[in-house]
Amino acid sequence: MSGSTSEARTVPPSASSVQVGHELPGATIRVSRERLVEYAAASGDRNPIHWNESFATSVGLPGVIAHGMFTMGVAIEVVSAWAGAAAVREYGCKFVAPVPVGDEGAVIEVAGRVTKVDVDERRAVVDLTVTHAGVKVLGRARATVELG
Repeated sequence: MSGSTSEARTVPPSASSVQVGHELPGATIRVSRERLVEYAAASGDRNPIHWNESFATSVGLPGVIAHGMFTMGVAIEVVSAWAGAAAVREYGCKFVAPVPVGDEGAVIEVAGRVTKVDVDERRAVVDLTVTHAGVKVLGRARATVELG
């Protein structure tokens, strides 16, 4: 998680210590075209809209765009750093806007806030706000985590 100062947690926070409204440490993720090419190779999604500028513009896009699943994947890192990757039980979102990645790259900003805590079930719901250049790129980005 580029730009984040939080360290990955291995033990989730305790259910008694988490409250609705708790703000998670946010993250600034820097995305380069090289990173998209690496993601394409790893994921098998080699659609040229993610690496070929002329192809992307020929289909009406503003240029090369980040993979939706890449964006979704880097956003959940905020929750994983807070609660531990193993604590994430559910995660979903709606893709609402592309992340254009120019020659100079792009920046994705992620913020998280606890919106529900169930002490008996030892679970919390975290809503994420994921933006690029002030525009929301993921909608209804929500994760459910198991608490300690």
